[in-house]
Amino acid sequence: MTKKTFAPDTLRIAIAQLNPVLGDVDANLAKAREARADAARQGADVVLFTELFISGYPPEDLVLRPSFTAACEKAVREFAADTADGGPGVIIGTPLKRDTGLHNSVMVLDGGEVIAERFKQDLPNYGEFDEKRVFVAGPMLGPVNFRGVRLGIPICEDIWGDLGVCETLCESGAEILLVPNGSPYYRGKVDVRHQVAIRQVIETGLPLIFANQVGGQDELIFDGASFGINADKSLAFQMSEFEAQLAAIPWKREPDGWVCFDGPMARIPETEEADYHACMLGLRDYVNKNGFKNVVLGLSGGIDSALCAALAVDALGEERVRAVMMPYRYTSKDSLKDAEDCARALGCRYDIVPIHEPVEGFRHALAPLFEGLSEDTTEENLQSRARGTLLMAISNKFGSMVVTTGNKSEMSVGYATLYGDMNGGFNPIKDLYKMQVYALAAWRNSHVPPMALGPSGVVIPQNIIDKAPSAELRENQTDQDSLPPYPVLDDILECLVENEMGVNEIAARGHEPALVRRIEHLLYLAEYKRRQSAPGVKITKKNFGRDRRYPITNRFRDRA
Repeated sequence: MTKKTFAPDTLRIAIAQLNPVLGDVDANLAKAREARADAARQGADVVLFTELFISGYPPEDLVLRPSFTAACEKAVREFAADTADGGPGVIIGTPLKRDTGLHNSVMVLDGGEVIAERFKQDLPNYGEFDEKRVFVAGPMLGPVNFRGVRLGIPICEDIWGDLGVCETLCESGAEILLVPNGSPYYRGKVDVRHQVAIRQVIETGLPLIFANQVGGQDELIFDGASFGINADKSLAFQMSEFEAQLAAIPWKREPDGWVCFDGPMARIPETEEADYHACMLGLRDYVNKNGFKNVVLGLSGGIDSALCAALAVDALGEERVRAVMMPYRYTSKDSLKDAEDCARALGCRYDIVPIHEPVEGFRHALAPLFEGLSEDTTEENLQSRARGTLLMAISNKFGSMVVTTGNKSEMSVGYATLYGDMNGGFNPIKDLYKMQVYALAAWRNSHVPPMALGPSGVVIPQNIIDKAPSAELRENQTDQDSLPPYPVLDDILECLVENEMGVNEIAARGHEPALVRRIEHLLYLAEYKRRQSAPGVKITKKNFGRDRRYPITNRFRDRA
């Protein structure tokens, strides 16, 4: 075996910003081998993969299965044998079971062997993270000597927390920090990561490489956007957001340390573009990774279902999307026209299935029980539940996953019907407030996001954007009959959900205290519904589900 040699003052580090599939160890290994071959063609000396790449991230309780962790380690050891060819070395994330416990780890491979193992020190236990449940913090170890260069390899949270992992690596002689990450997207996250990395660069005086995975995993979206920071705090390179890619980045040893030269500088999308791409990627990966052939959704002529239809076509292509209009006596002519125009603009299949007969059948069956009682939301919800039943029947018959279309404003206050419009397998707009839905719809009409499969031009008719939102469950109904205007509602909800603000604090922003208390009450009351809702893409800093775990039974109300 001839070991590859290179000038000791240069190092070409390939960043493998890829999209693993959780639990598909063989496919992830194959993807890693393909990436290493690509890195070799680009002249790389080492390939840096992302956190727990071989298993997929986050594996949650799956890592508690001994057979799974054993399969992951076996795959990495097979990969290590590949490095006997003298090509690039490898730094790859995997769960490892050792005498000290089960660790979130990396293995460093070179010369046909595993030359080092390093373990995550700082295990996150907040928001979407729950690593202390399954992993044990590893022993503090120094840098890895890789072909004469001392590499510090902190893992994700090790640079976010305050345990001093990077400082210890610096004091132990590290020359450069290589950080594998599984850092999920939320709005503005790229800037947050840059600031975290710069803080570590300032404290250690070392350059830092931040490698992040791409792709959807249940509700989480990993957006990539890997980057490097030079020791002088300048941006060394920036990779694309939401795109799987491999880039071999050249570094040179200068008198003051390692410096990147000729690194890529990709554009990071603005807010609406990033949010749209996150929703699109989340839907695409959920459908494809779970083996669904196609999707179906109810297209009502409203803004929420129109945006979901556009996302579905962009994510999967028009041939894999089926839209169904299910009119009843309260469905307006405008809604019928708007839904058809939207489907035509997107090019997807469009069917009309009237629900008069099933709704009247329910009403007839219940008439003896409801005799003498006035009509109320019960009868309204029968319409929604009839639609939900029909969509699930189409799903069963054709193997299509139902895309559900409720936004965060509705889900917050319970304006959604269990076993009706909440039916579905996945919701791409679950974490978007109503005004954000409008913003993304307007953005999509003027742009086609990268890697989208849908058409250009206006795909959401302007009338859908302009008209007052309505569930159309009774005559002349609008959402604002029982809710404040959405700009007001969304601001109150963001204060309550994202910022955990009290009633008086929110009222100080100009809202009526009685209204704030009412919205708070609705928010708490709807917790049981949200527990039964489909998963959906995380967009904000605090989504319903992983980030916000409120009890269902809860009598607390803020009166201070």
